[in-house]
Amino acid sequence: MAQKMKDLRRLVIKAFHIKAVEEGNENRVSSIGKMKVRSGFTRIDEEKSGIDTIEVAIVKPGEHNRWTNSIMDIIPISTKVLGRLGEGITHTLTGVYVVLTGVDVNGKQTAEFGSSEGNLEEKLYLGRAGTPSLEDYIISFNVTFKAGMGQERCGVTEAHQKCDEFVQEFREQMKKFKGEECTERHEYHDIVRPGKKRVLIVKQVAGQGAMYDTHLFGNEPSGMEGGRSIIEMGNMPVLVTPNEYRDGIIRSMQ
Repeated sequence: MAQKMKDLRRLVIKAFHIKAVEEGNENRVSSIGKMKVRSGFTRIDEEKSGIDTIEVAIVKPGEHNRWTNSIMDIIPISTKVLGRLGEGITHTLTGVYVVLTGVDVNGKQTAEFGSSEGNLEEKLYLGRAGTPSLEDYIISFNVTFKAGMGQERCGVTEAHQKCDEFVQEFREQMKKFKGEECTERHEYHDIVRPGKKRVLIVKQVAGQGAMYDTHLFGNEPSGMEGGRSIIEMGNMPVLVTPNEYRDGIIRSMQ
């Protein structure tokens, strides 16, 4: 007698589409499609910090003919509302992405084997999985490191942490969104079918150091807080469920 299939986990992702991103005095986002971003320069005065300044700017749809420093990451804005990564309910924004870029005070781009500075229109491949589309807003989070710190692991990790703190301001507000106001709803299940073939996908991630690092198992989708570096885990194989992968349990830092 054949065994019944087992539904191990259920993940519901509710998307809220952002129609307008504008400059404001605070970072605010609403479930009805409006977003305000506190833009401009921030100087980091901490003596032990590897960062000199941070500049936040809004790139409107179609305005990609502009300079960009080397792209370190493209980050969706998502948050856990119920449960942990891979199960429960996640709220996410569509229509907007955060792009983290970096350079040091001497103009040295944050890269090891090849940087991506130049015209954003030419350096960012739009409309692919994990990248903004031509119609999406981009929140540019540009970090200027102290001399040489853009090539040091501690400096790059700090930049990701600062960016994550910025995104967290929006996440905390998104947790309070009413789920019925979402513009899209997707439901995913991790299902075991006894007697059927077992499929394992091997994904190779970076773990060489500096910007070639990968964090996993953060508290938030694509987040840093609570996550663990693949380097600190000895670059050993780690099992991730399909729904954990969908829910952003991997933070690529390259």
